[in-house]
Amino acid sequence: MFKKVLIANRGEIACRIIRACRELDIKTVAIHSEIDKESMHVKLADQAICVGPASALESYLNIPSIIAAAEISGADAIHPGYGFLSENTYFAEVCQTCGIKFIGPSKESIEQMGDKISAIALMKKAGIPTVSGSNGPVNADDSNIFDIAKKIGYPIIIKATAGGGGKGMRVVVSKETLQNAIITAQTEAKASFGNPSVYMEKYIEEPHHVEFQILGDRYGKIAYLPERDCSIQRRHQKLVEESPSPLINEALRKKMGKAAKNAAAAVKYVTVGTVEFLVDKKGNFYFMEMNTRIQVEHPVTEVVTGLDLVKEQLKLAAGEKLSIVSEKVKILGHAIECRINAEDPDKDFIPSPGTIGRLFLPGGPGIRLDTHVYSGYMISSFYDNLIAKIIAFGCDRDEAIKKMQRALREVEIEGIKNTSSLHSRVMSNENFCKGSVCTNFLSKYIYGK
Repeated sequence: MFKKVLIANRGEIACRIIRACRELDIKTVAIHSEIDKESMHVKLADQAICVGPASALESYLNIPSIIAAAEISGADAIHPGYGFLSENTYFAEVCQTCGIKFIGPSKESIEQMGDKISAIALMKKAGIPTVSGSNGPVNADDSNIFDIAKKIGYPIIIKATAGGGGKGMRVVVSKETLQNAIITAQTEAKASFGNPSVYMEKYIEEPHHVEFQILGDRYGKIAYLPERDCSIQRRHQKLVEESPSPLINEALRKKMGKAAKNAAAAVKYVTVGTVEFLVDKKGNFYFMEMNTRIQVEHPVTEVVTGLDLVKEQLKLAAGEKLSIVSEKVKILGHAIECRINAEDPDKDFIPSPGTIGRLFLPGGPGIRLDTHVYSGYMISSFYDNLIAKIIAFGCDRDEAIKKMQRALREVEIEGIKNTSSLHSRVMSNENFCKGSVCTNFLSKYIYGK
């Protein structure tokens, strides 16, 4: 096992990793920007090192400074968390070159699954269902884009070949807007990922977004865990996650789990990752992407399985054998996670940076809270504006919803706008309570657009 782990991240995920390391008797090193010197992860870690100014490019994305911090502190491994450098092949390669263990999959696995076009091609080869698409990058001035779009069938969606989180994505319903959509998606993809490449695929209307947690060891053993439903989103970014999915029955769970396992095997996957699918109204599922890291929403899986995924990630990265057998994992109840962000849900989710005044976050039976904020904490405009993740657990879905409704009523966050009121509206919506969730849930049932 590792002796000292440097966490190349910030916020709640850095705190989460530090806690897992502490339970495994691993020393931790927190890196931070100048503006983050009073952050919770800095206070929790055994050691803290400033790696640059507030700008993420000069701090949390500053590879030379992060490697220097690892060498100075004597860390023998780096955990990248999610976001930032977690799926950066160059960073994984630099860690390997410097003799520091990258707590994640191989750079080859990251590279294979990081490019959406090559990932889809690989999944097709592995026999995993995929959505029909352009089978390669497209440009607005390509002479055949209209023919390709017609063959796919409108509506279609333009997607960035790199990155994720809803960036570089545009839905197109007719050929009149196709070229402009491609140009806009390319511009956004270039700004977000440094890569303007985009492709086209069929847009599946009102699907469920269902993902499977997978784990793999270096000896070729792979397991999948019960699914998460992440259908409630804004701008293709997740807001609510739950496990198990209200859509999936046991037969479909096994079928999709096997597909997820095959996807991981196709890239010889090691440690923890997620295979994401779209599921249509008829129960057909299609590979969407694979995230080669820990997910924001991993707590719902932990709650319904009793497993600690971050500990498992550390153990697998250290070379331990996978002890989990998919068929023996029991679903212990139902869990729902609400992401509380510093945004104004009534003004198109405009960010709301600022200093938190009075703060009260919920607890009590059946409630887990993952957060890094406190009264007086400043939500910066430089980084992701996640405030907290509230996870409710019940013996069934109805009880989990009731517990979440109670928890959301207890939330008090003064000084900034936040999304807790929106989550209350979702939890009390009759369609959500019936399990009628889809990726356009907010526009269809909450905002009525």
